[in-house]
Amino acid sequence: MSEPELPPLRDVIARYGLSASKALGQNFLLDAQLLERIAGIPGSLSEEHVFEVGPGPGGLTRAALMAGAKVTAVERDARCLPALIELGKAFPDQLRVVEGDAMQIDPVQEISAPFHILSNLPYNVGTALLVNWLSADKWPPEWKSLTLMFQREVAERIIAQPGGKAYGRLAVLAQWRAKATMPMKVHRSAFTPPPKVMSAVVHIIPNKAPEGVSPRTIGKLTAAAFGQRRKMLRQSLKALSGALDALETVGIDPTRRAETISVDEFVQVAQVLDAGL
Repeated sequence: MSEPELPPLRDVIARYGLSASKALGQNFLLDAQLLERIAGIPGSLSEEHVFEVGPGPGGLTRAALMAGAKVTAVERDARCLPALIELGKAFPDQLRVVEGDAMQIDPVQEISAPFHILSNLPYNVGTALLVNWLSADKWPPEWKSLTLMFQREVAERIIAQPGGKAYGRLAVLAQWRAKATMPMKVHRSAFTPPPKVMSAVVHIIPNKAPEGVSPRTIGKLTAAAFGQRRKMLRQSLKALSGALDALETVGIDPTRRAETISVDEFVQVAQVLDAGL
């Protein structure tokens, strides 16, 4: 089956009078080759289900559809819907568009099969969406991979290792039961309009979860530890019931700071907390 001939994205944007909304955290990607590279990061998408947040005029959506994916796209901006409907007509039975706020939509309820999440995330909700997807009780989750565009500073926080300024709660949440990498950096000039900051793509694949620890406990522990990251653990964790005793059980010096604690050490402390020892 031959690929449909599609008009350039710039023509689509002009025809529908679209412009990136700062209030919605939008920045459009128009480079077809770059979009194809991003869509290729999860591997072959042929016959795979893809969940996309904030497709805008449909640049990344196109790339996923041309790779053979079946895409469910959530778009809050009603201005973009006609362009997406037009795109759907070019790819019969491959694109479903849901109008709404992705913060209020559970992709598992929208897609009745394992799926990939692929998105140039709106800057203003990207981190919150990621935390939601990483905090699922069911593991492995229904999503097979996350391939997400962030501001580069956020991307570096997701893949950070202990000991640096970028290492924090987001790194632990992303790495305690998943593998996070940054396969691509994207220059600000690739976007329309260009944002003030550089961007990067993060790729996350779920791993086997450590036994005996809940995401809620990891969440509480890291929130407390990094909420006062300049303070020693004996100070930052004193309000979290059982945390100081758990440090002693694991053998972690309470005078250390959160940024020096490895992901595995956080998991060990959380396991003690969940075991109620």
